[in-house]
Parts: sequence; C-alpha cells; structure tokens
Amino acid sequence: MRIDIITIFPKMFEPVLNESIMKRAKEKGKVKIYTHDLRDYTFDKHRKVDDRPYGGGSGMVMSPEPIFKAVEHILHRASCVVRRASKKRNTQYAIRDTKKTKVILLSPQGKKMDQKLAKKLAKNKHLILICGHYEGVDERVRQFLADDEISIGDYVLTGGELPAMVLVDAIVRLIPGVLGDKNSLISESFEGNLLEYPQYTRPAKFRDMQVPKMLLCGDHSKIEVWREEQSIKRTKEKRPDLLKKIA
Repeated sequence: MRIDIITIFPKMFEPVLNESIMKRAKEKGKVKIYTHDLRDYTFDKHRKVDDRPYGGGSGMVMSPEPIFKAVEHILHRASCVVRRASKKRNTQYAIRDTKKTKVILLSPQGKKMDQKLAKKLAKNKHLILICGHYEGVDERVRQFLADDEISIGDYVLTGGELPAMVLVDAIVRLIPGVLGDKNSLISESFEGNLLEYPQYTRPAKFRDMQVPKMLLCGDHSKIEVWREEQSIKRTKEKRPDLLKKIA
C-alpha cells in the first residue's frame, strides 16, 4: 500500500510515522507513506494556501489550486491520472483510476470512522489524504477531487493532521503481515460489534487482586465461552449501541 498525506504541517507526522507498528510496517515494505507540504504547490512568495471566504464570514478557507496541484502531482507520479475536461464546466480536473487510488478529505462533515471502514480502506492500494485546516476547504475540493470525506468523531480539531494519523494507524495495522500475530486482529474490540473481553497477565495475584479462576483452569473451550460472555457483558455496559448493529 501507498499512502500520501497532504498537509501544511508535515513535521507533525515524523514522530508518529517513525515509531512502533508504523515504522516496522515501512521497514517490512508493507506500506510506503509520504508527506507533502501543501505550500510547495503554491506560486506566490508568501506560499499562501488560504484566502477570505466569498460572501464574508470569519476565518480563512483553504484555496483549491494548491490542493488540486498536489493531488495531480502525486497521481502523475503514481501513473494513475488522466486529465479530462468537465462537460458541465469549462475547467479541467484530475480523474483518477478509483480502483487504484482513493482521495480522502479529513473533515468533521465526513462519515464517522469505525473498524468496518478501516478494513475497507485497508484493501486499497493507494490512498491520498487531504488534511483540512482553518475554516475548511473550498467546496470544489469536495465536489471534484475527494472520493470520500471521513471524520474521527463529533468534535472539532484544529486541523486534519491528527485525524490523518489516526486513520493511517488504524489502516496500516490491518495490512496482512504488519502485525506479528495475525490472530491478534480476530479478538480485538469492535470485531463482530463487541468490545474485547478483559485481559490479564502475570502475576495471578497482585495486591490482593486476583485473576479470575476461569482463566487459570487450563480448559480452553471453557475459557472461550467465558470470554464471549464477558465481551457481551462489557458491550452491554459500555456500548449498548453496538449490540443494536448485531440485531
């Protein structure tokens, strides 16, 4: 998989992409991740990426031109772009092979990120992530460039950089061969719309707190039943909304 991230703060990604699972995934050759400074695609001396909104209002809006230029540059490098004239408008914009590449705008207006969506995105060969900022992006980016909009929750952040990091982390760990034990993905929270069962490790007794006897019995079939019961119980207590999806 290849992931390209368009941002005005590329340095924010360095510590995240060069540690832990992300670093190992890159070293194994399972994923290639590139960050692109949006200001490199501007043409004025101030490297300006935003402007005042038409119609008035507070804040600034990210301009369409540098974003389109950045995406088109990435697509040309990836050899999956064709320039076509719009029949409706006297303009040109990038049309890509959506079987190979998905362009995603990180936005609070997008569909909410969940494990099901992460699995779907992990099947793509190439993702381009656009990090919004300020009061948002020019609507033409949504209409003619982005294939999808994704949000990581119903709250507002300064920009799309942190959501992009969350998205990349959730996706990369699902790529086959990234995690050492592929079975670890099976019993994680949100698999089958259930939260994960309680986990314990040694020592069996710590400060008068005891590991459940069932986990010490050695009967794996009984342990599996107990874990499933605990998953259902925990989901009922913490996230009953997930059980409605099962029904």
